[in-house]
Amino acid sequence: MEEIRQKYNRLARWYNILNALPEVLVVRKLRRRLLRHASGQVLEIAVGTGRNVRHYPQTCQITGVDFSPAMLEVARKEARRLGVKTRFLVMDAESLAFPDESFDTVVSSLTVCTFADPVAALREMARVCQADGRILLLEHGRSDREWLGRWQDRRADRHAMALGCRWNREPLDLVRQAGLAVVAARRVFFGIFHVLEAKPLSPAPS
Repeated sequence: MEEIRQKYNRLARWYNILNALPEVLVVRKLRRRLLRHASGQVLEIAVGTGRNVRHYPQTCQITGVDFSPAMLEVARKEARRLGVKTRFLVMDAESLAFPDESFDTVVSSLTVCTFADPVAALREMARVCQADGRILLLEHGRSDREWLGRWQDRRADRHAMALGCRWNREPLDLVRQAGLAVVAARRVFFGIFHVLEAKPLSPAPS
């Protein structure tokens, strides 16, 4: 974990530039469509540089957590620039320091690829989400086009070493392994990007 933290601390000032192309091609539109469903007390896991902040409904009360202080500093500047009041905290997604059922909506975007134990992180999301709340996920993973999926597989180790991102994971499978109830799921852009709405089972996995 410490190695990945340091990697993202180093990448923080360049992160938005490195991800500019997918952001413009597909991700920005997916963020906007997904996050309009957020409401109430919102927890964003691995908030990164704060790319989602502009897309939340104005009525949301947002808490963003990340394990990289450098990424959070970029996110704070973005929130100040937009005039969006957001609480930012340094925290490990796999061990959240919040009581059970603390939030109405839990959000994670493009993060399951980086967690050392993604199932543990997803279970933590379920734990801190209200029983009747929403878990909104925008993730990327292994393409369902087999030729492209095999290409990702061949380059997965190299990509993970460079960016801390394991880009051939299967987000929907991980959500199910974590015991979350899938409400809606779709794949776009060659089957790489997943837009998922889930909710905790009752009781939430521990």
